[in-house]
Amino acid sequence: MTFRLGLTGSIGMGKSTTARLFAEAGCAVWDADAAVHRLYAGGGAAVEPVARAFPDAIEDGAVSRSRLKAIIGRDPQALKRIEAIVHPLVAQDRAAFLSGTDADIAVLDIPLLYETGGERDMDAVVCVSVDAQTQHRRVIGRGTMTEAQFAAILAQQLPDAEKRARADFVIITDTVEHARAQVQDVVAQIRERINHA
Repeated sequence: MTFRLGLTGSIGMGKSTTARLFAEAGCAVWDADAAVHRLYAGGGAAVEPVARAFPDAIEDGAVSRSRLKAIIGRDPQALKRIEAIVHPLVAQDRAAFLSGTDADIAVLDIPLLYETGGERDMDAVVCVSVDAQTQHRRVIGRGTMTEAQFAAILAQQLPDAEKRARADFVIITDTVEHARAQVQDVVAQIRERINHA
């Protein structure tokens, strides 16, 4: 039986790096964002249903994220319709991943875990966190987002303090070395729990 560990945290908190550290520690890792990319790519399972609902969202046989953003910008109700199409497909992708792994711990990297109620499907949740100044510097430093876009994303996400309070484990990602030590500690605790179950 594979232990399902949900990995979450707000934008710029270090989720991708932490997921990589869990993989280094021998865990199987599934990434919700990567699953969406697969679903949106040419031949992906989301292309046809999205095309039926939003023909303008398709570009070169794939779902265009920039076109979807423009559609949502014009019609805020469109987001609910897109989620109704995509979320079940993402859940199927995750189920296929879980049924195909024999790892003792599967880390499920889901940015909006709490916002979508996904924590109910996990055996435990780890939240990555860092101070607000570092978070801001990381996100704006990528050069892919304006201050307004960053603020809009934060407004859609549960506050960091609430995520930390609800999580079983919190990993502070101030440095990679510090994060790695905490990941190794979490993995050791979970393996101890698995071995005594």
